Amino acid sequence: MEEIPYSNPVFQAFVAGLFTWMLTALGASAVLLKRDFSQRLMDGMLGMAAGIMLAASFFSLLLPAIEMVDGIAPVVFGFLAGGVFLRILDIAIPHVHPVTGKEEGISSTYRKITLFALAVTIHNIPEGMAVGVAFGNDFSSGISLAFGIGLQNIPEGLAIAVPLVAIGYTRLRSFIYGSLSAIVEPVFALAGAFAVIHFHAILPYALSFASGAMIFVVIEDLIPEAESSGNEDLATVMALLGFAVMMALDVALG
Repeated sequence: MEEIPYSNPVFQAFVAGLFTWMLTALGASAVLLKRDFSQRLMDGMLGMAAGIMLAASFFSLLLPAIEMVDGIAPVVFGFLAGGVFLRILDIAIPHVHPVTGKEEGISSTYRKITLFALAVTIHNIPEGMAVGVAFGNDFSSGISLAFGIGLQNIPEGLAIAVPLVAIGYTRLRSFIYGSLSAIVEPVFALAGAFAVIHFHAILPYALSFASGAMIFVVIEDLIPEAESSGNEDLATVMALLGFAVMMALDVALG
């Protein structure tokens, strides 16, 4: 009997990637209604996004990887490899962080909007990959992770669109660029699920790899950006709240 498409983890991961992308667009759409947002609001939302990603990285990815192996070596290797992978992308790809304006990567003559887009692409690769790997492992883990990443994509979409308005782009154009910033997520969700379904032995490595890559993004991007304007206490409290929300979501769905 032919398998029902919607029961296939690869198909589920792709749909979940589309869902997280749509929530990025939802966040970016706020610039269509309002041009300016308070810095405290932006920093608080980024702090919450950081907390959500930290909890998702542990409960939906790292913990299942630890539970499926006898020794810790595969998990440690995969975790560190995820961080190294993101660092290589940072070094190799020219990009500008949307909030702080920090430039990284090789020298480039690309326009600033292109460098913004490349920075966000680097950020979203591990998110899409994590969703795919999670669905390849367990449907409940995939659902909770997709919801968590989707929630944090709302402030992320806004945090990308607002700086574009500030540097002179129209609100419509800023919304479009903010929405497209997460287009890589369904692609990498599809690739992640396909890899672990067809090469099941790599699953603990893949789960821990995705976790390491996501935590790299949190530590290198989200936390510094949330605390770059003097709202460290607010960002910290919101990060704790985001962690608690994701932890509760994972327990409820798992």
